[in-house]
Amino acid sequence: MRPIPLLLLLSALALPALSQAAVRVEVLQNRLAHPWSLAFLPDDQGMLITLRGGELKRWQPGKGLSAPISGVPQVWANGQGGLLDVALAPDFAQSRRVWLSYAESDASGKAGTAVGYGRLSEDATQLSNFTVVFRQQPKLSVGNHFGGRLVFDGKGYLFIGLGENNQRPTAQDLSKLQGKVVRLTETGGVPSDNPFVGRTDARPEIWAYGIRNPQGMAMNPWSDALWLNEHGPRGGDEINIPQAGKNYGWPLATHGINYSGLPIPEAKGKTVPGTEPPLYVWPISPGVSGMAFYSAPTFPQWQHKLFIGALKETSLIVLSVDGNQVHEEGRLLEARGKRIRDVRVGPDGYLYVLTDESNGELLRLSPEN
Repeated sequence: MRPIPLLLLLSALALPALSQAAVRVEVLQNRLAHPWSLAFLPDDQGMLITLRGGELKRWQPGKGLSAPISGVPQVWANGQGGLLDVALAPDFAQSRRVWLSYAESDASGKAGTAVGYGRLSEDATQLSNFTVVFRQQPKLSVGNHFGGRLVFDGKGYLFIGLGENNQRPTAQDLSKLQGKVVRLTETGGVPSDNPFVGRTDARPEIWAYGIRNPQGMAMNPWSDALWLNEHGPRGGDEINIPQAGKNYGWPLATHGINYSGLPIPEAKGKTVPGTEPPLYVWPISPGVSGMAFYSAPTFPQWQHKLFIGALKETSLIVLSVDGNQVHEEGRLLEARGKRIRDVRVGPDGYLYVLTDESNGELLRLSPEN
């Protein structure tokens, strides 16, 4: 069982050099209606930005924000649902394929996460031939816990983080796609070596389970492992490393309690035999969101740092990482008081941040020398 690092709640004491360091913040764009994610286009063509209400737009330096890109699927934009993540296919230079995750509903009026791809036109104004390759079944959400993060690994496999739709027991039910990480091929098929392939009592797409509401996912560039963060209930936000066939505990194991102050009914403790303990846990939830490892050569002082947005704490979490271990924690951007939804490392080595507000912002960050 991995040890759980002790969380220092006073971030300025946890990692003082980084927490107190001056950071240059540039506002590149405002008036973004609840932006959720961004993806960089190659060759200085700017970036794609998803807006939770259902629009996909391109932002370019000197040109600003485009009109909505056509061909985006209809989304169920209620509660936490809407247009979620965007990712470029590994072979984007040849295929022009853009992947999207989003909430969709069915005749029951309930919703779940769907994932598909379309071809982006050369002028980036249209997605054509959008094809849905994954649908979370059954549809259970009335507005909560969609997850939706998309990550390709170095072999071209697509990982999708899925929330349990606020239906706790589903995270332990292998016949359902709630509360799971799923793994697909780059065309949406099921890899033959997925851990539950061939089992009649389990969905073959599933890679790992026992997840509550994943909000950030990224590949660790130093260990080649997939890292995931997820919201706990009242307390117990976590970082996990989803491995094939492993159970990450929710709702049997948790460091949190219900928002009412009562225990989680299914919980048996903070650690439970047969489940994986978190790599890192926050006893008081910061509301973790998008995450990015910094391995670019541009700013050496940011090397081996993991940046995570904080929605509730309205800051940017900074973790010092060594391989698959977290050692220290700090905070940036606390004074701005903005809910941070996503953070990415740009091709230029700068950090790009989206704030989740009705007047959301696109920020560019660099350390002050």
